[in-house]
Amino acid sequence: MDNFTATAGNASLCARDYNITQVLFPLLYTVLFLVGLVTNSLAMRIFFQIRSKSNFIIFLKNTVISDLLMILTFPFKILSDAKLGTGPLRTFVCQVTSVIFYFTMYISISFLGLITIDRYQKTTRPFKTANPKNLLGAKILSVIIWAFMFLLSLPNMILTNKRPRDKNIKKCSFLKSEFGLVWHEIVNYICQVIFWINFLIIIVCYTLITKELYRSYVRTRGVGKPPRKKVNIRVFIIIAVFFICFVPFHFARIPYTLSQTRDVFDCSAENMLFYVKESTLWLTSLNACLDPFIYFFLCKSFKNSLVSMLKGSNGATCPNPGNRKKGQSQGDPNEETTI
Repeated sequence: MDNFTATAGNASLCARDYNITQVLFPLLYTVLFLVGLVTNSLAMRIFFQIRSKSNFIIFLKNTVISDLLMILTFPFKILSDAKLGTGPLRTFVCQVTSVIFYFTMYISISFLGLITIDRYQKTTRPFKTANPKNLLGAKILSVIIWAFMFLLSLPNMILTNKRPRDKNIKKCSFLKSEFGLVWHEIVNYICQVIFWINFLIIIVCYTLITKELYRSYVRTRGVGKPPRKKVNIRVFIIIAVFFICFVPFHFARIPYTLSQTRDVFDCSAENMLFYVKESTLWLTSLNACLDPFIYFFLCKSFKNSLVSMLKGSNGATCPNPGNRKKGQSQGDPNEETTI
């Protein structure tokens, strides 16, 4: 059991058992790192052989970059949590890699929201092709998201500037200046707004997608065609990943942030919030390993390129808008006709 200061502004001591975070979570993050590094490196290799001829591909490319950056922060967290590094490593984690982790998390959330909007548009207007203005707009929007999150995150790095009192730093909040704690709390609330905006986007879009798929099911049933069950399953992979990875953490984050920046919880409540935060944070990290399933099931160019690569074929071709097979549902949001 280790003792540490309960809050940044409180000198009272609170005992906490770190065995779980020093043993179990480093092992879990090691698994995510190995799996995620392989799958996302492969995804990046494939995506950058595919031309960005649709908003969908542009958003997916940004997502894979974000996921790969997140995965590269895992080794530092693993070493730090397992107490295998020195004091400077813990300081580096608090000042740099933890900030990058959250920076990439909200970039991924933002692009999942944009991908959902794109899939809804594909459902309602399946034959609409992308034009240069739309593609430029998607690229500009992508740059804005990266720039906004960078500007939001940079002060968290700069304001984590206190010298540690000892080598065994228990909480990153001990390294933040007084304004750094205030900025940290502000950023957390802004990130909550980003999450809930995208949460509402996904709920609304998938409600409308479900209605459209049901109408399509009724139409095909009426003419004796079999319902496309596989399509329905693929459509909901985005919302499944979103709810598994991001929803639990955001229900836990506000009270945990308050426990870090204000003296509002007793010791037992603070400890419980810590373990809940660590568990749900691991689920957010799982997103980097689940996103490749989105690429595979929703992006035909990615799937074709991967299959060709595994078969040893040289250079997979992207689906042609004019090659839609006879009898394909016009409301299929998985159909990638604009690539």
